[in-house]
Amino acid sequence: MSLKINDTVTWVGKIDWELKKFHGDEYSTHKGSSYNSYLIRDEKTVLIDTVWEPFSREFIANLKKEIDIQKIDYIVINHSEVDHSGALVDLMEEIPNTPIYCTKSGVRILKGHYHKDWNFVEVKTGDTLDIGKHKLTFIEASMLHWPDTMFTYLSEENMLFSNDGFGQHYASEFMYNDKVDQAELYQEALKYYANILTPFSKQVVKKIEEILSFNLPIDMICPSHGIIWRDNPIQIVNKYLEWANEYKENQITIVYDSMWNATRRMAESIAEGITSTNKEVEIKLINSAKSDKNDIVVESFKSKIVLIGSSTINNGVLSSTASILEMLKGFRFRGKKAAAFGSYGWSGEATKIMTEELEKGGFEIINSGIKELWNPDEDALNRCREFGKTIVEAL
Repeated sequence: MSLKINDTVTWVGKIDWELKKFHGDEYSTHKGSSYNSYLIRDEKTVLIDTVWEPFSREFIANLKKEIDIQKIDYIVINHSEVDHSGALVDLMEEIPNTPIYCTKSGVRILKGHYHKDWNFVEVKTGDTLDIGKHKLTFIEASMLHWPDTMFTYLSEENMLFSNDGFGQHYASEFMYNDKVDQAELYQEALKYYANILTPFSKQVVKKIEEILSFNLPIDMICPSHGIIWRDNPIQIVNKYLEWANEYKENQITIVYDSMWNATRRMAESIAEGITSTNKEVEIKLINSAKSDKNDIVVESFKSKIVLIGSSTINNGVLSSTASILEMLKGFRFRGKKAAAFGSYGWSGEATKIMTEELEKGGFEIINSGIKELWNPDEDALNRCREFGKTIVEAL
């Protein structure tokens, strides 16, 4: 399958309808994904990025239907991660001397992945490549989201090939932002940002401001996952600036796991206390053992306050809670508050442990949390409701 975007650029990637997990088991892809590769034809022919290795042979076979691959003059690898560079090994067996344009870090990482000494050409921000009527301009985008990442801008067509920036794990045969379900699109774009780019929000803002300072006209943004932004493409740029700036909605997310439902009852009572005081704030109550962890990250990213609950087990916390805490600690959300709660039998360390982990993750701790012994009675549940009321005061 290929898609002619305009007279110069053709999409030659792969839509992966069956993909359900990404980055090993770290990212859920409910809507599948795509690996977007682009063929630019001018006096010189350029291939921008490839596809994931499992689709390498299929990719090359389809590419041959589109063009004599011996006529590819240059390859641009905006990012060396294997979902974008995975077809290089098979491709370079057929066109071994073709120059590969990438950043200095890109050279190092590609060699680390494939242990090949291909014809690398290192580029940095502002470097250009004339290909005829058009010109490619390279823009380093280190840590968006790897050290080697870069964007490539195509003059005349005013197209920005942004690799992982502005992308989504979203499979659609429509391919353009104006043709897909907007709620689905923005849900997947937000999920992508929250789960992949959040730790690099400062770099996101800095890089976007740098790109905007170039005053380059942008008529289309072509990421390497998901759809192409052609209708008002700057809308996703503005969203990134919003998401990178301590983003929060009027929401409190309560995440818990429970052995015998005592902590669940605490969570529900805390929610009751919140709503009795503030009926405008949206509450998301999520069992971390029964819910998708990446969706939990999204709800936490959207929230002003995150409450984490767990029973105490073996002087620690339940495994699903520990996993979520570890993820949140790595994302280091900014401008958010948190507290912990949980039931216990005889030792009760979980609430203290969770509070410490939340603090390590950059959350502003509201209080030392609440814990209740055994299965909470009505007095204990009332204490949880009062705890919920104090949480509202921290909004």
